[in-house]
Amino acid sequence: MQMRNLDPLTETYGLPFYMQYLAHWPEYFQVAEAPNGRIMGYIMGKAEGTGENWHGHVTALTVAPEYRRLGLAKNLMDVLEDVSEMKKTYFVDLFVRVSNKVAIDMYHRLGYTVYRKVLEYYSGDPDEDAFDMRKAMSMDVHKKSVEPLKDPVRPEDIE
Repeated sequence: MQMRNLDPLTETYGLPFYMQYLAHWPEYFQVAEAPNGRIMGYIMGKAEGTGENWHGHVTALTVAPEYRRLGLAKNLMDVLEDVSEMKKTYFVDLFVRVSNKVAIDMYHRLGYTVYRKVLEYYSGDPDEDAFDMRKAMSMDVHKKSVEPLKDPVRPEDIE
């Protein structure tokens, strides 16, 4: 079974994928619901890595078009960042299509910077590059986790 997403730029996964996240990282899965019961948006993520690479990761963030410009994405990101702080992660990262200027601008406003470009991260026709964007958490006192890499990487080179 394939889930339908709230917007075409958010990756859509199969139901088992969503259920795995919900089972393993329930604190990283938040849904915003309107008073009428409609889903306005959601965020899902996880904590992963070791040592100074221990981080929160945004797997998907989506807001339905009719609920945009209300600060919902920021609120969902705040929740994920708060959970990451409680887990003492060094940074939060996410991947975004290089063509998704609206999302990139929003993440910049939320304090994220481009850490590196990942070539052909999104499959399609043609494949599309992604930006790996990061925001340092309080554990990363010297902000080493967000120092940009000069050269792009391939998906298989990502830790």
